[in-house]
Amino acid sequence: MRVIDMTTNISGPTLTMILADLGAEVIKIEKLSGDEARKMEPKFQEDGVYFLNINRQKKSITLNLKDNSDFERLLDLIKTADVFVENYRLGIAQKLGIDYKALKEVNPQLVYCSLTAYGQHGPKKMYPGYDAIMQAETGIMSITGSEELARVPVSLIDQGSAMWGALGIVSAILQRSHTNEGSFVSTSLYETGVFWANYHLLSTKLTGENPEKLGSNHGAFAPYGAFRTSDGAIMIGISNNKLFEKLCEVLNRHEWVEDLRYCTNEERVKNRSLLMEQIEKITQAEKSDVLIQALENGGVPVAQVKTMQDVLIDPQQIENKLIIRLPHLRDKEMYATRIPLTFSNCDLTPTVPAPMLGEHNKEILGRGSIHDNK
Repeated sequence: MRVIDMTTNISGPTLTMILADLGAEVIKIEKLSGDEARKMEPKFQEDGVYFLNINRQKKSITLNLKDNSDFERLLDLIKTADVFVENYRLGIAQKLGIDYKALKEVNPQLVYCSLTAYGQHGPKKMYPGYDAIMQAETGIMSITGSEELARVPVSLIDQGSAMWGALGIVSAILQRSHTNEGSFVSTSLYETGVFWANYHLLSTKLTGENPEKLGSNHGAFAPYGAFRTSDGAIMIGISNNKLFEKLCEVLNRHEWVEDLRYCTNEERVKNRSLLMEQIEKITQAEKSDVLIQALENGGVPVAQVKTMQDVLIDPQQIENKLIIRLPHLRDKEMYATRIPLTFSNCDLTPTVPAPMLGEHNKEILGRGSIHDNK
């Protein structure tokens, strides 16, 4: 499957990275100055680490779409493609002459995916947007953290919309195998954010009240949150009465099982603050590893609140080979996170590093890379 990738920054390149890791040939088309993500910090060699991770397994060519010859080269590539992906602000692709209507004339079997900020409809459909903007727009920021305004510090909306886009493309390819026709697939950051907030939005519609900020806690369960220990913090998740009984057993608080304030999840949610305070009085007197061992032995869901450095050396991560080494130019090594999928009959581990800007110009366009004269 050949994919023409005209995306930039994070969401679009993550989408096409998923397709590349699944075996597609992805040709990344960049402007002469390159994808802006190449400039993101921190950098490894000349390019941003983020860029290097989400653009592995791809080929890079440079085109100037304002140049008639380059535009014709793009159309020639479209004729050979199965998929075209762009994440322009709505209306830009049409101005460039590469919207779905135009490219369908060039290749009727083309699956065209548009990943925008706000979607194809609505008063803000023409607006640009980023992950943090959408966390604010979709209410996610209003329920994140405790007192201070905070965003979820991972690109969950960028990467979430990438997943939906990839799923849509794969589904459209399957549909094409039955109909022999291409199709238009669209998703957006905004739609993804609203979907991720579904539980909270539906609760608000039902109750008429906005959810409060709960930090590490969960609005539906208690106790469910992080607790300080003598040397760090642990996360405990109790989602039913049976697990609460097990927690009480481990903490040697058998009386809580019959306590009218805690005997049901409904009552525990009502009395969350008091219960959490009482549990933390116990956990603060113990070391994290001692508590984790006791709770795990007792069948209670628990985890250490880990730092990124902790995760890098975690045997669970290492055994699952989630962070892998990639070769890089100039005999250097780069690391990447693999997609969280495994198949019984093939290995999805990435082996090809992200390309230099225009690295494949000669192979695909018959002309040299912009680096050839450096």
